[in-house]
Amino acid sequence: MSRIWSRYQGLGEEGNQAVTKARVGAGIEGRGKELGTDLAIPSLSRPRSCHRATAGDMWGLALALLCLPLGEGMLRIPLRRGRSVRELIREELPEGLLNTLPGDPGRKYQLRGAVTYEPLLNHLDTFYFGEIGIGTPPQNFLVIFDTGSANLWVPSTYCQSPACEDHARFNHSLSSTFLGIDASYTLSYGFGDVSVALGCDTVTIQNITLRDQEFGLSLDEPSSPFSYLGFDGILGLAYPGVAIPGFPTLLQNLLQQEQLSKPIFSFFFSRNPTYNYGGEIILGGVDAQLFSGEIFWAPVIQEFYWKIGVEGFSVGMEVTGWCSQGCHGIVDTGTFLLTVPGPFMPALLWALGAQESDRGFLVDCSTVPKMPNLYFAIAGAWLPLPPSVYVLQNDGICTVGVESTYVSSASGQPLWILGNLFLRQYYSIFDVANNRVGFATASQGC
Repeated sequence: MSRIWSRYQGLGEEGNQAVTKARVGAGIEGRGKELGTDLAIPSLSRPRSCHRATAGDMWGLALALLCLPLGEGMLRIPLRRGRSVRELIREELPEGLLNTLPGDPGRKYQLRGAVTYEPLLNHLDTFYFGEIGIGTPPQNFLVIFDTGSANLWVPSTYCQSPACEDHARFNHSLSSTFLGIDASYTLSYGFGDVSVALGCDTVTIQNITLRDQEFGLSLDEPSSPFSYLGFDGILGLAYPGVAIPGFPTLLQNLLQQEQLSKPIFSFFFSRNPTYNYGGEIILGGVDAQLFSGEIFWAPVIQEFYWKIGVEGFSVGMEVTGWCSQGCHGIVDTGTFLLTVPGPFMPALLWALGAQESDRGFLVDCSTVPKMPNLYFAIAGAWLPLPPSVYVLQNDGICTVGVESTYVSSASGQPLWILGNLFLRQYYSIFDVANNRVGFATASQGC
C-alpha cells in the first residue's frame, strides 16, 4: 500500500522547495480499483487548536489519510455562473485593459521557493464559484474550488485597497474562534503582489463544519484586475506539496476529521450554466446521474498537481504526432480555457481555420457544426472534445476557447492544461487514495 500525500518523502527535486500557493455520491466502480479503497489504520487525534505542523505531524497526517474509516459524509456544493471578467472588461471597462495583464498560464505550475508566480489570466474567463463560510458566526465568501492550487485565502479587513473593499472581507474580530498565526506569504502575479497573513478558524461548507483550518487573509491586493473579479477568494484542492509548508490543507482536514465518506471529490460543469446553477462539486463521492458510460482512469504522474499523461492528440481523424514522445496534462478546475503547448498553437489554429484578433481566435459561426472534434488519448482511450464545447459563442461572435503556454512539464514533456472547457464535456473524479483522475462523459441535460 503506498502512502498518499506525504510532504516529506518521494516528492523529488521540486518537492524539496518550500512553496506557497493560493487557491473547489456514492462509490462507483470504473476500471481498476474501487473508488476510495486503500484505506486501513485508525486516524490520529486532531489538535484542539491551530499549530504549525512539524515533519512528524505531517507524516502522521498522511498515514491518517490512508487509514481513515469510512463515514457517512458526502457533500454536494452548487456552483454559480457569474459574468466572467473578460466579458465585463469587454463590455464596461477601458479598452486595452486585457493587454495590460500579461502572463503565461503555464507559469502558475512552476514551483519557485517561497513565492509562486500565478498569472491571473487563468481566472479572466472563470465564472464557476461556490460559497463557504469562515469564522463563528460564519462570514460568507464566494470562492473558486481549484484543483490547480492547494491553499485557501480570502480578502480581509487588514486590506484597505479598492480591490479588497469591492469584495466580502473577513473580519477576524467578529469571529469567536479565530486564532492568528505568526506567519505570512506572498503571491506574485507578475503585475503585482498579493500579501497574505495566516490565520486559523472554523470553515463551514454546506452542512459540514471544519475545525482549525489554516487560511490566508489578504493584506494587500492590486486594484487591477482584482477589483473586477466576481469571486472573493480561492480554495485549493491540489496536493499538499504545493501548499504552504507545515500546515494541513482543507482537503486533508476534511479527511482527518472524518467529514467525508471516501477520499474522493468530483466536478460537474454545466454546458448551459446560469447564475443559479453552473454545476456542482461533490466532496466524498460521485453522482452517477451526472455522467454516462465508462469511467476512464488516468494515474497521477506527479503528486503536486493533478497531472496525468496525454498519450496522443488528434484534430478530427488526423493524428498529429505532437505527443508521440508523451505529453502531460494538468486537470485544473481553476482555469477556464483549454491551454495548448505553445509550439503546437499555430498548427492547431490553422487546422481549425481560426484567425487571431483582439477578441480571441475567431471562426465563422456558420462553420462551427462542420468543425472537427479534438481528440485526446488519455488512459488508453480517445476522448473527443466537440466544437460545440471548445468554440465559445457570445453576441454572434465565435472564438476557439484556447490559449497557449510555453512552460513544459518538469520532466520536459509538452504541457496541456485541461480547464473548465474540457471538463464541461467530462465529469471528473479525483481519487485521492489511488492517486488517479477519472473521466466519464458528462450528462447533457443539466
